[in-house]
Amino acid sequence: MEARLIDRFPAGIVRPPSSKSLGHRAMICAALAQGESVIRAVSLSEDIQATLDGVTALGARWRLEGDTLYISGGQNRPGSGVIGCGESGSTLRFLIPVAALEAREAVFTGRGRLLARPMDAYARVFADAGIFFAQEPGRIRVAGPLRGGVYTLPGDVSSQFISGLLLALPLCGRDSELRLTTALESAPYVTLTLDVMRRFGVEAIWEDDRFFIPGGQRYRPTDYTLEADYSQAAFFLVAAALGSPVRCAGLDPDSRQGDKAILQVLRDMGAEVTWEDNRPPADISPPQGGGLISARADRLTAVTVDVREIPDLTPPIAALCCLAEGTSRIINAARLRFKERDRLSDLAGELGKLGADIGAGPDSLIIRGKPSLPGGRADGWGDHRISMAVAVAAIRCDGPVTLTGADSVNKSYPKFWEDFCVKSRESTD
Repeated sequence: MEARLIDRFPAGIVRPPSSKSLGHRAMICAALAQGESVIRAVSLSEDIQATLDGVTALGARWRLEGDTLYISGGQNRPGSGVIGCGESGSTLRFLIPVAALEAREAVFTGRGRLLARPMDAYARVFADAGIFFAQEPGRIRVAGPLRGGVYTLPGDVSSQFISGLLLALPLCGRDSELRLTTALESAPYVTLTLDVMRRFGVEAIWEDDRFFIPGGQRYRPTDYTLEADYSQAAFFLVAAALGSPVRCAGLDPDSRQGDKAILQVLRDMGAEVTWEDNRPPADISPPQGGGLISARADRLTAVTVDVREIPDLTPPIAALCCLAEGTSRIINAARLRFKERDRLSDLAGELGKLGADIGAGPDSLIIRGKPSLPGGRADGWGDHRISMAVAVAAIRCDGPVTLTGADSVNKSYPKFWEDFCVKSRESTD
């Protein structure tokens, strides 16, 4: 699909989709509970569908009525043994330890670069525990049973490995301990994992560089409402700072989502971020929404942002920095080279095609801002966040922007173009 970003940009009230991070975790906890859980304000996307398919393969059953999901837990029920994860890294890394709870072999498949992403953390942990794990061309095989005990792994790899073990180990018969050998990165995501587990009746204790997980616990069926996603809202808040009259609904001002940090980044660059007291209509915002949030800026200035804890904010921040005065730096971003594609190189390449002065280093982006960009033709390269970053940068382009691969947004935000209000068409090339 090709999008022509020529004359219409975000306006009015937009409710971003529900948090993928919370959605993955809540659905897995519900699938591990005995009985039916209710998860409200669900936004379907390719990644969320991958997790639903995964828990189905493990024996859970679910139905979706509107935006309300009903999941009946399937622990100890026979599943298919083949778990397709699409391109969702969260699905893959969260469900591997869950599948390893059983002695029978589970086979994980995926698309794109998913199965080529680093998995050394699980390979080492499982080898030490005597659990079978094999990463092969086109698939990953694992067979348990996972047992309680002491597990050691680095904290500076993806936090998804830690979250996956935290989700599974409470179901083991004896206590477990996770010990980190290096400082933990992306800590807010682990905090979300522990928060969601707690809502489903399971506890783990985090102290410094270790987690203590009591064994013999059971997940309880729960009624859980998802917040709107700050990482998706970031694109609209950046659009607002660039001049679009758009406000976001459904965001929790007290959220534990790490990507709430976009609010401080906007302030640091000179934007005024405002929460409005009045609430939007109930069909736009879930009950716990904090009203409407907007951003505006008469002048944006350069910033240095450490994205070690907030890697998913790199694309919208990069787009904003392209249009700020001075030289901005986005640092500690090396893990972005192992996403759907090499996201650092792609951001530099595609924003550069619009005329941005942006370069990628081994773990950073250096951006010399301009008042506006000429425009041009860019490619989303199958990466949802690259496509969204191009869309936001197009707001300040003097000429038209054409984006190929625009349907990549289906991975996380299928309604993005509808909410963004651009004209789009199927490519005839």
